[in-house]
Amino acid sequence: MNRKVSVAPMMDCTDRHERYFLRLISKNVLLYTEMIVDEAINRGDKKKLLEFDINEKPVALQLGGSSANLLSQAAKIGEDFGYDEINLNLGCPSKKVEKNKFGACLMKEPNLVADCLSKMQSVTKLPVTIKTRIGYDNVEDYENFHKFISIIKETGVKTFIIHARKAMLGKFTPKQNLNIPPLKYDYVYKLKKDFPKEQIIINGGITSVDEIKPHLKKTDGVMIGRAAYHTPYILAEIEKEIFNNDKVPSRQEVIEQLIPYIKNELNKGTRLNQIMRHTLGLFHGQNGASYWKRYLSENMCVRDADVKKIDHIMDKIKYNNVDTRVGQSA
Repeated sequence: MNRKVSVAPMMDCTDRHERYFLRLISKNVLLYTEMIVDEAINRGDKKKLLEFDINEKPVALQLGGSSANLLSQAAKIGEDFGYDEINLNLGCPSKKVEKNKFGACLMKEPNLVADCLSKMQSVTKLPVTIKTRIGYDNVEDYENFHKFISIIKETGVKTFIIHARKAMLGKFTPKQNLNIPPLKYDYVYKLKKDFPKEQIIINGGITSVDEIKPHLKKTDGVMIGRAAYHTPYILAEIEKEIFNNDKVPSRQEVIEQLIPYIKNELNKGTRLNQIMRHTLGLFHGQNGASYWKRYLSENMCVRDADVKKIDHIMDKIKYNNVDTRVGQSA
């Protein structure tokens, strides 16, 4: 599987509608689901939680949990639904996640994590990967980080996605944990040198193609997060610059290709705002971008959005000087 560039799992962001939208822009980036709790998959509406459009592939399922049995069952169900990878969340620092014993707090219990990963790998042929941080609270020395990865490696896991910040458990909000702890990319670079046969993916604070390129010289791949959500057309630049694919659609073509999907989803009961909220940043940095965001916010990103307006959205683009050309995201 090509993990050169991937889009991070983000709660309330990377749902199936967002992934379908991003796939229209990029054919090569690896996409991830939002984190889904193992217990929800085992006891909830599996179809509602896991069903996705085949056009989203390749797509990885990220799981949250700390029960080897529940995680292994969820991994097998994910395989049956057609996902391409199963990822275990060991990086989320929120209080709610910690309370339920999954996410970054599990870095405190490497043997428990190893048990979970071994059980998961025993029931699926899919690659099982982890997404973690470089440390937590006051535990941020490289030696401890190396030891944690070494224990996980012994289970057979070969791909490690590293957010190059420590997690401040219970002290910062999730948003603060994305900004306040300093980035230590050197930890990830050193990890790759120490584990040359493993696939090391770097994540955290990477917002442009110019930033992606030097990371690719020292690691096996780059995972981007908020940049892909707030300025999604960056994926077009990634297609051209990283994957050498010049056949990328214009912004207007992306919307034109999205409309049939929208209409099909509306017929199934999906609300218009559930899809269109993901497109707010499509024209970021272009002429008319503020008009686009305002029009969507007032007409399509409200709960009772008028579905008839979707038929006129292309006219709004054409007649309000919204720049749709293929080019770099600002």
